[in-house]
Amino acid sequence: MIKIITLFILMLGGIGARVHGSETALAGLEQAPTRDVELAFGRLTQSKGSLPLRGSSPEGQVEFGVRSDEVVSSATLNLEFIPSPALLPVESQVKVYLNDEMMGVVPIAPEQLGNKSRVQVPLDPRYIGDFNRVKLGFIGHYQRICENPVHSSLWLDVASSSSLSLRYQALPLKNDLSYFPEPFFDDRDTRPLTLPMVFAGSPALAQQKAAAVLASWFGAQAQWRGQRFPVLFNQLPERHGIVFATNDQRPDFLQDYPAVDGPTVEMISHPQDPYVKLLLVLGRDDQDLVTAVQGIAQGSILFRGQSVTVADVRPLAPRQPYDAPNWVRTDRPVAFAELQNYPGQLQSSGMEPSPMALTLNLPPDLFMTRDPGIAMQLKYRYTSPKTDDGSRLVVSLNDQLLRTYSLKPERQSGEKLLQLLLLQDASGDNQLTIPALQLGTSNQLRFNFDYANAILGGTPERCETYQPIPNEVVIDGDSTIDFSGYRHFIAMPDLRSFANAGFPFSRLADLSQSLAVVGKHPGPAQLSALLNALGAIGAHTGYPALGVRLSDDWQQEQDRDLDVLLIGAIPAELRDDRNIHLLFEATRSWVQMPARQASRPELMPDSEDDRPESEAKIDSDGPMAAVIGFQSPFHEQRSVVALLADSPRGYQLLNEAINDGGQRAALSGSVAVIRESGINSLRVGQAYYVGYLPWWERIWFSLAPHPLVLATLTALSVLLMVLVLWRVLRTLSRRRLSPDERD
Repeated sequence: MIKIITLFILMLGGIGARVHGSETALAGLEQAPTRDVELAFGRLTQSKGSLPLRGSSPEGQVEFGVRSDEVVSSATLNLEFIPSPALLPVESQVKVYLNDEMMGVVPIAPEQLGNKSRVQVPLDPRYIGDFNRVKLGFIGHYQRICENPVHSSLWLDVASSSSLSLRYQALPLKNDLSYFPEPFFDDRDTRPLTLPMVFAGSPALAQQKAAAVLASWFGAQAQWRGQRFPVLFNQLPERHGIVFATNDQRPDFLQDYPAVDGPTVEMISHPQDPYVKLLLVLGRDDQDLVTAVQGIAQGSILFRGQSVTVADVRPLAPRQPYDAPNWVRTDRPVAFAELQNYPGQLQSSGMEPSPMALTLNLPPDLFMTRDPGIAMQLKYRYTSPKTDDGSRLVVSLNDQLLRTYSLKPERQSGEKLLQLLLLQDASGDNQLTIPALQLGTSNQLRFNFDYANAILGGTPERCETYQPIPNEVVIDGDSTIDFSGYRHFIAMPDLRSFANAGFPFSRLADLSQSLAVVGKHPGPAQLSALLNALGAIGAHTGYPALGVRLSDDWQQEQDRDLDVLLIGAIPAELRDDRNIHLLFEATRSWVQMPARQASRPELMPDSEDDRPESEAKIDSDGPMAAVIGFQSPFHEQRSVVALLADSPRGYQLLNEAINDGGQRAALSGSVAVIRESGINSLRVGQAYYVGYLPWWERIWFSLAPHPLVLATLTALSVLLMVLVLWRVLRTLSRRRLSPDERD
């Protein structure tokens, strides 16, 4: 409502006002910056296809948000659709709603039947708020009497190229930290977060740590959106940004700013653009900057006013392994209510209720190979069908069917014990079998209630009309899934685990067992790679990297029992190691892999057949970057991940690979070579294992890929046991028959 009032003031030629409070007049409507945005339905719905409207499910919708520092001054719906050729023209129509207010009606003309049509519907911006929903209601008729509301001819497909044309109008902001992290991050904005970080010059280690911790905190806020942290030296950003400055080391545009007497966080306006804000992280020295960032990461809920001073920040309890907020707990059963992202996620309604889904993020090293299944207690409620007509609940995991449950008449609740089997098992009908099911780091558990809706009709002579009643379905929040009791064990190096979950650094959510090794005087591109990497890990864990350690001296840190993230270059001391040298050289060579390994990138090079077939050294001036994973030469349970680039453009390629979800999915194996043409992932060197397995499970794990050897050893073991038993029985028999021999 405040935004609507603000828009009215602007349209009347009054003075701009901030949503969170009034400020000195800055500009009229014609002077405030604007931007025009085209939001395609395919992007808003995350769907690759069209939006189908049917007689049984006649409604579809898209949602979008508006940042708190902007208001929409004009909006248009560009609708592209194909209606069924069997519809009655004019009597069939599409109603358009904006936040439950009708914006217009699109009648289906005769020439549009069966053809692709394009229409524009103006949307009243006065009804646009922070979160908005555009709903389409399809009213279809194929005959004038005795219609079947679920007849197959009642359909209209809305193309994914349909879009919303929006003009965003900037609003002047008040310098108030009460609404932090706005405007630097706004959860209404679904775009990837781009947040420049500014330094006076090449920063010292403490300043780099402050920026890295803050980047990981903003990554935890951005979550699935993605995040980018461009770095600037002594330069004003063109958008909302963060500035790090001490009393002795400041960018030129802050030289006249008053000195501070402690860790300080302050919001100011951009010197050249009043619609852009800068967040100043200030201190007497570099350590004050770290303290100020810790205050942001752990105490921003207490921020208010234009400036705050961080007196002290102390962690209350150390983090435990695998307790990242974004991961499913593995030490106890977890209720579905804990896994919900928003209220109402596990309930739906309609003649055909929409599917419901939960995301399960798991540690990559959860060892479940030999386990028969994961226990899940499922409780649900639903509108009972009138008859036993085949209605059912379908449960699937990662688009693979788990099981179906019949929806019985007059039954108000359901409770089932379900096992999500990890291996195919054809032992009998009582076993749930899931062919080739693999749980990854991110999994989707899906529930779909399918109703066999009986629609009664009649004849023109005796027409009977029935009003369909929507079905209500609920997955109870007290349902549980149990991943407890599993060991942690994984084959490394595995860049896919690093790309998808930040592993092994994310084992502890605050990265307190991680070391980042950087160059002596990092440039903006190299520093941006560090911030992007830490931001991505924060997005995976949902927690800032408060415990990460930074160093620019490998010799001083090499003996520490930590996982290492190298930025920029592999230390000269490591290049002499044979295995690491092989990995390093692979980034400058084209390695042709065996065909069977190329088709199955999850294979580890445990045999000669899995090694590269050839190697060709090629020199070129083209940019290239690489991500390399290998075992620490000093601690067998520790890993090293190196982010390398050969030029500023190479760092740009590296940052794009870290930030882009599609490119991150291509990272795997032990070496990922990043070029202009894309990413090639290779497996070079020997595998090693991180985690713990008892010796008997370790033997089984080692022999499982070699069934012939396992069968031979099993046969020999049985034969040996038979021989031993035979000798024991023979000895006992002799003693029983010849008692005198015992003397």
